[in-house]
Amino acid sequence: MRASRGIFLKRSVIFIGLILAAGIAFAIGIVNPHTEQQEILSPGMQIPGMQIPGFQAELAVALRPAEDFQPSRAERITRALVQAYPGRITQVEFRNGDWAVLLRGTWFYYAGGRMMPGQFLYRMDNYRPLAFYDSYPRYMPAWTPPTPEQADRFRGASASRAALLPRAPYFFDTLYQARSREESSRRVTPINFLGRRVTVHNDIIQELELVQARIMAAARTDAQVQTWVNEIDRMYGWNWRNVGGTQSRSFHAYGVAVDIIPRNLGGRAIYWRWAGPNWWNIPHERRHHPPDAVVQAFEAYGFVWGGKWSFFDTIHFEFRPEVMILAGIELTTVAR
Repeated sequence: MRASRGIFLKRSVIFIGLILAAGIAFAIGIVNPHTEQQEILSPGMQIPGMQIPGFQAELAVALRPAEDFQPSRAERITRALVQAYPGRITQVEFRNGDWAVLLRGTWFYYAGGRMMPGQFLYRMDNYRPLAFYDSYPRYMPAWTPPTPEQADRFRGASASRAALLPRAPYFFDTLYQARSREESSRRVTPINFLGRRVTVHNDIIQELELVQARIMAAARTDAQVQTWVNEIDRMYGWNWRNVGGTQSRSFHAYGVAVDIIPRNLGGRAIYWRWAGPNWWNIPHERRHHPPDAVVQAFEAYGFVWGGKWSFFDTIHFEFRPEVMILAGIELTTVAR
């Protein structure tokens, strides 16, 4: 009887202590609402019940700062992939010590950004991470002349690209069912796009149709957009190859990238590798940029624009909806 009464009293004290702690926290929040949560209870502050075993742990969890609950980069990327490719990626979970997604019946593990199938994880060190660049800017950043240190980094990166490890191909090979040139060629179709013929992967035809509709709607009221459309000379889509100067597979190899070439560049640069040895010193006004409305039309349906890359490629649009999701850029959802 005494034992049960003791347990009851102990629980009552804990309950009262929690109520008092919550009341104090609420009162302090009213007086100083901008105070960080971890400052509400100072180390020397005594609250009834704080010395009861287990209470401090419960209180610490209750008042843990919100930033402690932020997901890891691995979790953010894998969840973005599920959102970007519904129907093909059907599940995401933390398994075997890493975040993973279920793509076409195979688990792909984050593996430091490489997205590797479980059976090939032993090869992880043979590859470098995929380019998720979750810092893709919403708006075109202003150009500033590079410092000598930045110029040295660009110079070194340009010279060493051929020696870089390839990016792991497994995830996108499986996503687009394009593990070889022959397999990839069966997944692509020639289409009419902005008055030109281009071959692309079947999975992005609907997105490109919507991009085209948005651009043509803009062209009706924006002379700059109409001029850009009129000046298109040719387009390049599917082409089974690596990224120029590297060992990594290009997104052109899957047919999910499109290069749009104008008739007249007017002496402006479009691609860093074609722009001379000091390409990083070329300001935006000396580069060929599509109108903002064109870039926004592509981005709205999940295409990144190479003009926002440090190693610029201003004619290049690449279907990477997960990048938009990671950057917090709203997408126009396409029903599948």
